[in-house]
Amino acid sequence: ISSKIAKRVFKHLADNGGSAKEFVEAEGLVQISDPSQLVPMINAIIDANPQSLEDYQAGKKKAMGFLVGQLMKQTKGKANPQVLNQLLKQELDKR
Repeated sequence: ISSKIAKRVFKHLADNGGSAKEFVEAEGLVQISDPSQLVPMINAIIDANPQSLEDYQAGKKKAMGFLVGQLMKQTKGKANPQVLNQLLKQELDKR
């Protein structure tokens, strides 16, 4: 889980008790770090935003930030940011 989610889990446990693992699983708060799940989403976002791809290829690094934002929105913040950034850069550099 991310640090943001950890704060939510801690608050829930402080208020209600119980198991952190059970709460995280029940609420669907597990971070997505699996490349086999993330890469198809990354490619779909890149395909849906050709201008961002062109901007990235032209050296505008803000384009990557926009795409990260779109991916975090799609995954509802569940994507592991480090893994997501690494995979996105790899996919952008392939094109």
